[in-house]
Amino acid sequence: MDVRPLSPELAQPLEAFFRRVPESDHNSFAEDVLAPGVVEGWLQETRPRRAVAVEGDRAVGYVALLPLVGWSSHVGSLRVVVDPELRGKGVGRALARHGLMAGLELGLSKIVVEVVVDAVPAIGMFESLGFEPEALLRDHVRDKTGALHDLVVLAHLVEGTWSGMATAGLEDALT
Repeated sequence: MDVRPLSPELAQPLEAFFRRVPESDHNSFAEDVLAPGVVEGWLQETRPRRAVAVEGDRAVGYVALLPLVGWSSHVGSLRVVVDPELRGKGVGRALARHGLMAGLELGLSKIVVEVVVDAVPAIGMFESLGFEPEALLRDHVRDKTGALHDLVVLAHLVEGTWSGMATAGLEDALT
């Protein structure tokens, strides 16, 4: 499995991936990923960072790091979705790490990710990468059946990671 930046040759496999993942996973996207032209539009972007986990010629995961604007311009919002068949096999971790590296490259100081509290394995994975719970939003997510779910916001202070890498002489790992 490789994580590759979104490119024209990955657009079609990514669209097929979006059609394959459960509809409940579509809540974690900032856009309607099934709408025509969405992925093609992403190819024109420069600041958001998007990547695809690929096995062979098949997309098996997606990550987006979306820098915020205005008074939160130092913050990026991380979105990670993994093929249900490959969850718990390190794909999400690889995608999240890719997102963290993108945050460093963009000079962000904080990355946040929103996770439904029922997704205990995902929360554990993000915590193992240095994310910490920062907020609990009660009844914040409504699923297709109308049931409400709590949402946890986890944050990673990227500047601390960069400082640690610089102290250890590892900052060149980004280039």
